Amino acid sequence: MIPQKERDVLAKEFGAKLVNDVKLVVFTQEMPCMFCRETVAVCQELAELSPRIKVEIYDFVKDQMKAKELRIDKIPATAVIGAKDYGVRFYGIPSGYEFTSFAGAIIDVSKGDSGLSQKSKDLLKKVDSSVHIQVFVTPTCPYCPAVVRLAHRMAIESDMIWADMVESTEFVPLAQKYSVTGVPKVVINEKFEMHGAIPEDLLVAHVLHALSHPEPVQPR
Repeated sequence: MIPQKERDVLAKEFGAKLVNDVKLVVFTQEMPCMFCRETVAVCQELAELSPRIKVEIYDFVKDQMKAKELRIDKIPATAVIGAKDYGVRFYGIPSGYEFTSFAGAIIDVSKGDSGLSQKSKDLLKKVDSSVHIQVFVTPTCPYCPAVVRLAHRMAIESDMIWADMVESTEFVPLAQKYSVTGVPKVVINEKFEMHGAIPEDLLVAHVLHALSHPEPVQPR
């Protein structure tokens, strides 16, 4: 799944940047599931590149309690977990441009540091209600990884934020529900929507605005 040249680059990058162990918790199922097998393969190949990366595989049907614990509601799904569960999720195979955001999430979660500006960190301290960010993407979108990584970094920074990458072509009904006609598209707490390459300060501002419309989701 991962070309040898890219494997060599990632092995060096992981060796230099990974700080703490990272678990890639993958949910799949026995019955036919689009890209489940490929998602597992990608995670297993990444684990071969660093002793700090571990893979756990669960059946979405048989392991319902685990899925509920990690708030996994569709497959294929991968939870990227470090010293704690930061709420970083990938729904769909992290392929194409999104492979970049997947590798980046592993590094960010391993460090346990969002890398956001101090201004953003200070503003996110005001988040006192649960916020769910969904970023709809396609593997061929060059602008999507930056938005996905930004959302995941916000989840790392705040225990009240959960952030999902959603591959829209794999979850068509969900994309239709949110009228995804272009990517990246960000949906916050089911109600607030943004399109395009969103800068850090703007996404933080929209998250703070969404606080006045909290969803019934319990914080971590």
